[in-house]
Amino acid sequence: MPVSGSPANFMGLPQQYCDPASARYAVLPVPYEGTVTYKRGAADGPAAILDASRQVEWFDEELRDEFVAAGVATCPPVPPARTPAEEMSRVKAAARDVLAAGKFLLTLGGEHSITAPIVEAVCEFHRPVSVCQIDAHADLRDSYDGSRFSHACVMRRVLETAGKIAQVGIRNFSREENDDCPRQVANFITPTLIAYRGDWIERTLKLLGEKVYLTIDIDGLDPSIAPGTGTPEPGGLTWRQITALLRALCTRRKVVAADIVEVRPIPPNHVTEFLAARLAYKIIAYTQLPRSAARARKSTKSKRTRSRRT
Repeated sequence: MPVSGSPANFMGLPQQYCDPASARYAVLPVPYEGTVTYKRGAADGPAAILDASRQVEWFDEELRDEFVAAGVATCPPVPPARTPAEEMSRVKAAARDVLAAGKFLLTLGGEHSITAPIVEAVCEFHRPVSVCQIDAHADLRDSYDGSRFSHACVMRRVLETAGKIAQVGIRNFSREENDDCPRQVANFITPTLIAYRGDWIERTLKLLGEKVYLTIDIDGLDPSIAPGTGTPEPGGLTWRQITALLRALCTRRKVVAADIVEVRPIPPNHVTEFLAARLAYKIIAYTQLPRSAARARKSTKSKRTRSRRT
């Protein structure tokens, strides 16, 4: 297994595959958990994912190819701040630096609150952007524990910035969220819908625009395969369901940046951080596949041109 690179690098990649000057992808660790409300430990998630990623094979068993040649640089961690507001400012500045360099930003959290400032930064470079959220919780409260920066409010803040969100795997939300955001609630792609509707991926894609930011709260998956998280909820997505969604999303929309958050290591069990590392590499792989939607549009345009000429 190729793990000869630096331990701090995603997948332990050697220099030719992790050079910040030439890498197409940039992994940004954000070890922050300033508003955690149940079990703490998400701040240890980024380092645990990076460590586990050294055991991920470069050769993808599904796609039958390697995807590291595009380059994956690993940024220094964003240092945790003393206040949530200061942390959001730091995260936004770090994200903006990566995006200004033309990289695909892949952030590793940390708690979910960090998504909001990243989406703000992404919108500066890729507007308009819609957001695909995989999560057990809606995170649509306007404030929680007196803070608008809480991880329980992150998608409410994102909704104010991006305006269009597809929320997948949601199975725990409050009356406040139900009453304040009825349109979002009506469009939830719930585990029940996933289980009984074969068109759930199509329904998800229809809720999104052309450019997409992807945020994965690890508790969106079932705790039987991802137990290491602060707020586990039964009834989540399986590995096959989430990878099917990600492949469709990355090949039929333009995913411009992504994050994986809320991983809470619970040693000696390392299942969750390894799953997160695999998901991160799946995103890197899927975003390098040809885009089927773009091919379909070109084919349709070509047929129309030929029809007019004849």
